[in-house]
Amino acid sequence: MAVTGLGVAAPNGLGADAYWAATLAGTSGIGRITRFDPAQYPARLAGEIREFSALEHLPTRLLPQTDRMTQVALAGADWAFADAGVDPAGLPEYDMGVITASSSGGFEFGQRELKALWSQGSRYVSAYQSFAWFYAVNSGQISIRNGMRGPSAVVVSDQAGGLDAVAHARRQIRKGTPLVVSGGVDASICPWGWVAQMAGGRLSTSEDPARAYVPFDAGARGHVPGEGGALLVLEDLERARARGAQRIYGEIAGYGSTFDPRPGSGRPPGLRKAIELALGDAGTVAGDIDVVFADGAALPELDRVEAEAIAGVFGPRGVPVSVPKTMTGRLYSGAAPLDLATAFLAIRDGVVPASVGTRPSDAYAIELVTTRPRRMPVRAALILARGQGGFNSAAVVRAVDD
Repeated sequence: MAVTGLGVAAPNGLGADAYWAATLAGTSGIGRITRFDPAQYPARLAGEIREFSALEHLPTRLLPQTDRMTQVALAGADWAFADAGVDPAGLPEYDMGVITASSSGGFEFGQRELKALWSQGSRYVSAYQSFAWFYAVNSGQISIRNGMRGPSAVVVSDQAGGLDAVAHARRQIRKGTPLVVSGGVDASICPWGWVAQMAGGRLSTSEDPARAYVPFDAGARGHVPGEGGALLVLEDLERARARGAQRIYGEIAGYGSTFDPRPGSGRPPGLRKAIELALGDAGTVAGDIDVVFADGAALPELDRVEAEAIAGVFGPRGVPVSVPKTMTGRLYSGAAPLDLATAFLAIRDGVVPASVGTRPSDAYAIELVTTRPRRMPVRAALILARGQGGFNSAAVVRAVDD
C-alpha cells in the first residue's frame, strides 16, 4: 500500500515542507501555553500550533460547527490531497474512505458549550455540540467536505490510535477501496482538556521548554502535550502508479499490535511482541530497519520498557533511534501519523532527525540520535506508539523501488 500524499500540522510547522525544515533545524514548537492562562496549573507548557487560522483555510460556514481539532484536520486533508495530486471531486464517491484516530474529541468546543449551559441555560447551547465533541467527527467532516462515502471509521486507542487507524485503512485498501485518507489530529489545549490530561499523572511540570520533555534522559519526568498530527493519502501501489501519481513516498509494509498484561501479573509488556509482529508482517528482519522512531514516554519505567524492547530486537545500540516529537510534544492520536510522515521524509532525503534537548542515559541500551540530524541512507523505518492503558502498536514503512 502506497503513501502518495502528506498533510502535516505541527507546533513547529504547518505543511510537510515547513515542518520538515523546522525539524531538521532543531526548531521546537514547545512553549508556555497561550490559548488560556495556565498560571493556576502545575503544568504550563505545550506544543501549540500558533500559526493556524481557520479563516485562512476553511469556509466561514464550517467554523461555528467545528472544534479546533476538526478545523486543523480539514486543512490537513486538503494539503494531503494537494500533495497527492488528487482531486476528490473527480473520483467516484464510494472509491474513497476516511479512517482517522482520535484521543480526546472536540474538547474546546465542548467546554465552550458547557460554559454556555451553566451561565445562560440550555437554549444557548449550540446544536452542533451534538457532534462537534465526538471522537468520529474528523472522519465525518472530512468525508462530507470531500464527498467520500467509501469505508470509513474512527479508532480510539490514545497515542497508539494513529498507527491503528492507518493499519485499518491498509486493510480496506487490500479489500478493494482505491483510496483512503488516514491518520490523526488532536487538539485539546483548553482548561477542560488540560485538567483531563493532568489527571493521567504523566505531564511534565518543568518550566524550561528546552528540557521539559526529554525521553530516555535521567531527568525525564513526564511529557509535554501538543496539538496537531498528520493525515496521509493511502492508495493501492499499482493504482497509484497507473494514475501517474506525482510522488510515492513509500509503503506501509507491516503492522503489529498488542496489549499489555495487567499490572502485577508477572508477564512481560507487549511492546517487543508488537515490533516482532510488524517485522513479520512486513516480511523483513531487524537488520533491514535503518531507524526506529520511538514512542518516547519520558517516564523512567516506560522508557525502560521501550528501550529494552528495542535493544531486545535489534541488539544493544543496534539501530539509530529518534524522537522528533521532542520538538512538538506528544500529540496523542496525531503523534504516530506525524512520525509516519517524518519517516517518509527521512527516506526521501536520507536523513534522521535529532531528538532535541535530551541527554541519553547510559541506563538505556539504545543509540539515540541527538544534537544534530544524521545523514544516512534510509530505506526502512519502524514507528512505535503506545497508548495509556496498555496499547502497543508498531508499523514498518519502507521505500518503493521505481
